[in-house]
Amino acid sequence: MSARPPSILIIDDEEIVLDSCTEILAGGPYAVFTANNGALGLEHVERRHPDLVLVDLKMPGISGMQVVERIHALDPTIVTIVITGYATLNAAVEAMQKGAFDFVAKPFTPEEFRLVVQRGLERRRLIQEAAALRAEREMLREHFAAVVSHELKAPLGALQQNLMALAFELSGVLTDAQKARLERLKARVDDLLAMIQTWMRAFAIDVRKIQEGFKPVDIRTVIAKALDSVQPYAQRKDIEIVTTIHEPLREVLGDEGTLIEALVNLASNAVKYSRPGSRVLIEAREHAGQVLVSVQDFGVGIPADEMPYLFGDFYRGQAGKTEQGGAGLGLAITRRIIEAHHGSITVESTPGEGSTFLITLPLPQDNAGGRAPVVERVLQNSLPGGVA
Repeated sequence: MSARPPSILIIDDEEIVLDSCTEILAGGPYAVFTANNGALGLEHVERRHPDLVLVDLKMPGISGMQVVERIHALDPTIVTIVITGYATLNAAVEAMQKGAFDFVAKPFTPEEFRLVVQRGLERRRLIQEAAALRAEREMLREHFAAVVSHELKAPLGALQQNLMALAFELSGVLTDAQKARLERLKARVDDLLAMIQTWMRAFAIDVRKIQEGFKPVDIRTVIAKALDSVQPYAQRKDIEIVTTIHEPLREVLGDEGTLIEALVNLASNAVKYSRPGSRVLIEAREHAGQVLVSVQDFGVGIPADEMPYLFGDFYRGQAGKTEQGGAGLGLAITRRIIEAHHGSITVESTPGEGSTFLITLPLPQDNAGGRAPVVERVLQNSLPGGVA
């Protein structure tokens, strides 16, 4: 937690509730602010970025449920607690499903209120500590990449150059068998250098540099460019790729190049683990202030015991070990790219039936709009398989 006192925002349309909550917290190590409606409360959130927000669910105008959703979209590290009456406990549970941390039921005692506030601030402290640990881990990751580059890549590069020089200088005296052995040596060195480059890409992703270059990005363009890379692979496996775009699909703030890389990783995996002759479905739509992009295949699926490790460095599941190539870094890189965009990536899978990966990216806060009919484009019809 930072040196400043924790800041608490209370949003309720009843002045007596605001007064009683303020009185309960008076004298504590807090900075307490109040708002008597959801719109004013959201203004406070954007301006003050409080540590904890307590919001009444039943308010005129913008409801408490909408306030919770918007706070979670704006900054998911802000802890929200809903204030509810006994008759609306189901709504409190729904609010928790949408991002609220806890609830307090009216009427509440001062002790109950202080306890829920204490729990909320402890949750906020843990979130901030976890963020600090992630930042430290990223710094160590960047240092490790520099060591790998200097200690491994440089000498292997020198070895590669010397092998090329030897092949040229001895080309007239080497036997065919010796030339073949020399080519195998060169190929192994090339493989090592490619593997190190992949490692460095995974470890040296500079989140801050990515974020500095953020600008409006059209997800349609990201999907189209990613599929340009994946289509030849899909064609060789006789796999049909279908995209469905729900309009309107507005721009997100991000880095087009890395978003394309993330989607290429997901689409390539979908093709890789699909059965020949099947389909891969890619869908993009808006929901609750976010853009959702899903990649679904109908392939081998992922066992439940592998799911917790799926986005970790160097992890390859049992299905992946039967395929050629791969360092187990594609999904780890994808996760870091999406998190750099303040988004998230999740997966649902059934062994033997396929997997669905879902990318969630926030829309800029001033973007609002409706939903138009679905526009479906078949990018690739059934293609003949067996092409080398």
